[in-house]
Amino acid sequence: MKRASIKDIARIAGVSVATVSYVLNRKEGSRISEATQKKILEVAENINYTPNKIAKSLKMSKSKLIGLIVADISNDFYSNIARSIEDEAMKLGYTLLIGSCDENPEKFKKLTELFSEQQVDGMIVAPVVDSDDAINKLIREEYPIVTIDRYLKNINLPGVMINNFEVSQYICDYLLKKNFNELIYVGYDTELPHLLDRQHGFDERIEKSGIAVKRILTGIHNITEEVHKQLKNKLDLSKKTAIYFSSNKLGIAGLRYLIDNDIKVPEDVSLVAFDETEAYYLFPTEVSFVQQPLAEMARESVKLLDQQINHYNPDGKRVTFQAKFMQRNSVE
Repeated sequence: MKRASIKDIARIAGVSVATVSYVLNRKEGSRISEATQKKILEVAENINYTPNKIAKSLKMSKSKLIGLIVADISNDFYSNIARSIEDEAMKLGYTLLIGSCDENPEKFKKLTELFSEQQVDGMIVAPVVDSDDAINKLIREEYPIVTIDRYLKNINLPGVMINNFEVSQYICDYLLKKNFNELIYVGYDTELPHLLDRQHGFDERIEKSGIAVKRILTGIHNITEEVHKQLKNKLDLSKKTAIYFSSNKLGIAGLRYLIDNDIKVPEDVSLVAFDETEAYYLFPTEVSFVQQPLAEMARESVKLLDQQINHYNPDGKRVTFQAKFMQRNSVE
């Protein structure tokens, strides 16, 4: 059966293709009468131009689509939270469109433009470095937007995150109580505030301890290669040492180094990593890690976006959840 087209609607409704396009795409500035708009929508629904809800959704100026832009869909954190967001969105009648920008601000910008063209009702985004302009453009257009996991320092938006600063303080205190001779912090050389919060929380505690600390800071690319190179230079197995990997990707890179070099955990070195990932369960020793409440974060982000869609407020609240430390056998 031939799929219905805009031309079919125009023919049946007795109007031009341009008029149909204006009505179906909700373009402003036209002087199309309400009667004509209603007729076009009725025809579109009757000939099943798009599945089921077109007339209702366009009449309400709602597409019931929402967009999600994550930094890296290959990261277990983002793939898992995307699934939870999709489940929560469906409960409210939304269909989720997902894009991964790979930490690239230009790709982030193009995804926001694509979702806007697709007439999504709102977006949940994980901002990347230099994504300020793209987000400010959405704000100027009063586009419903909520941040997840991350935030931008000079932009006030409703969003969902965890207590990064405090949880790193807790990890540092926990390791200090074990009387290690040396601690190694593995993080990113970045401007992203949520990652800096993790680093600053650790630094705030370690500076008061007098314990020797080494820092490994990598870029967002070639993570495995850089972590391996720096661990080779900085890990001294003659000392009682613990390593804090401040993201799951850094943690996985570190575990690979330890396996490749037959370094035993916790006999030779202790470690704590961020986020839960399947890779930790493949390691010979159960890894202690920081667990983020993904289901709760997903539920709140969809709730906040739904509120923005129905009652736009650019100064919405930012909700902070408490991460949980899952103590396992990787610290001695």
